[in-house]
Amino acid sequence: MTGNQVHAQKSIEIMNAWSAVLQAHINSNAKLQAGWSGAGFSRAAEIIRHTGAGWAPADIDRFIAMFRTAFVPLVGTNATQNGNWELIMTDALIGIAVFSDDKALFDQAVSMWRKRVPAYIYLTTDGPYPVPPPVGGRDTPAELIAFWQGQSTFVDGLAQETCRDFGHTGWGIAAAINVAETALQQGVDLYAVESTRLRAGLEFHADYLNGKPAPAWLCGGMITLGNIPTGEIAYNHFQNRLGLALPLMKTLLETSVRPSGSNYFIAWETLTHADVAWTGIK
Repeated sequence: MTGNQVHAQKSIEIMNAWSAVLQAHINSNAKLQAGWSGAGFSRAAEIIRHTGAGWAPADIDRFIAMFRTAFVPLVGTNATQNGNWELIMTDALIGIAVFSDDKALFDQAVSMWRKRVPAYIYLTTDGPYPVPPPVGGRDTPAELIAFWQGQSTFVDGLAQETCRDFGHTGWGIAAAINVAETALQQGVDLYAVESTRLRAGLEFHADYLNGKPAPAWLCGGMITLGNIPTGEIAYNHFQNRLGLALPLMKTLLETSVRPSGSNYFIAWETLTHADVAWTGIK
């Protein structure tokens, strides 16, 4: 993107090295590993492929083959674990779909997102209890309360992992936003599908990250904060593109996030998305 061929060649070298040897992800968090690495790999591959960097067609094909062998069988399935897993997996899946020009995979990622986001961030319009997750059989009040870390009072913007910690919750929300941003660039407006829910989740958690004490009804009055370097992509879309105010997110970004660094599948959002106009590129 900067025109520095040295960096482009190093990126190609790294991706070619991995595609030559990576055959599988193992251990109990294999799906999450594939999500973390697949999200970054697919974005890097998309940039290199379409900027004239000199990535050989045969090497591109091998990278796609690596995705289909070592990533898609994992990230293209549902997860029974906490919701950040499946949202991160979906982030990888949609990136792989775009890079591979695979419409069926893209539609699969969109379908996963549409089912998991309502099960991750609560709105009172959902009813007295949260939307059950897509898999796992957690559909009774007691099962849902247990899955939501013992939280029994539900308010707009609360997330399934809020009472676990704000770090994992930040991962889940960031992944949901990443998928929406990628989909928008392909002409599918997932932001609009869950605008109220996403904005409620962002503002709810920003309030406490900005220093608001936890009330007794929230996680027993004990919350575990963790400020993930994210928020720019969502803020830029809702506030700057659409004019939908996110005042608590604005404060959080200005006082605690900028300039943002990297964290697993999240990287340098201030650099890439702070006050960036929408070009409509697809």
